[in-house]
Amino acid sequence: MHETAFSIGSLEIKWYGVLVAAGLLAGIWTAMRRARRAGLDANDVADAAFWVMLGGIVGARALYVVTFWKEEFAGQPWWTVFAFRSGVVFYGGLIGATMAGVAHLHRKRLPIWRFADVMAPSVALGHVFGRVGCLMTGCCFGTLADGAPFALTYPATAPAAVHHAKLGLVATGAPSLPVHATQVYEASLNLVLYLTLAWCFRRRAFDGQVFSLYLMAYAPLRAFVDCFRGDYAPSKFILGLTPGQCVSIGIFVAGAVLYARLRERGGPPAQAPLATAASNVTVPPAAADKA
Repeated sequence: MHETAFSIGSLEIKWYGVLVAAGLLAGIWTAMRRARRAGLDANDVADAAFWVMLGGIVGARALYVVTFWKEEFAGQPWWTVFAFRSGVVFYGGLIGATMAGVAHLHRKRLPIWRFADVMAPSVALGHVFGRVGCLMTGCCFGTLADGAPFALTYPATAPAAVHHAKLGLVATGAPSLPVHATQVYEASLNLVLYLTLAWCFRRRAFDGQVFSLYLMAYAPLRAFVDCFRGDYAPSKFILGLTPGQCVSIGIFVAGAVLYARLRERGGPPAQAPLATAASNVTVPPAAADKA
């Protein structure tokens, strides 16, 4: 764990911000490359990515503030809500990004579910970088590892060590006990998910299929990793489930319903525009595809 990437004078640049920015760039770049295969303008994808990113940041922070209002924000100055370098919830970001993206694409009269298919694998890729950022910051740490081969021990100032000290498991100022490497677990699984979705994108049967598959695949992935998360307070559990697992149920159901409805409604997805070698004239997708 090395929270600070580098310093410029008295300004410290944190790894979390660096890696989140890298994830955004990697996601946008891969989505723009994928757009051509779907017959979309890469510039439209870049424009949509801005609104998706903005909605994701607002949603991720908003859900974190709501979830941890009593613990971190009650009685604090109002501006602390906006002062953060981590302190975000991915599911809030996913919901916020989806809402902002749908609103932007609807306003521009662009094919919403085709864009969603283009972006879905890139969301998983960006999440890989984000979870590595969590690892460097020390947040989202795991439960006691009990001899697990990938256990991590955090330094005394890390959230895991502070948490263990509060529980009386270690002395104040001592390193944490070995815990599960939950950030590594989720980053690795998201990388597999990215590769799988990128493979599915080339073989999709209807617009919206890849995005629906992302929702249905990420939900159990997150629920599994949450089995090893050690940063949730007991008061946050609902019927023995973590907040992430509770939301995962809704996300999986939403993905399954969306998959069924779009498969029933849609025909074959549009592919990259055709171009003749002689004239090099590009044939744009049919206007009906923009409904």
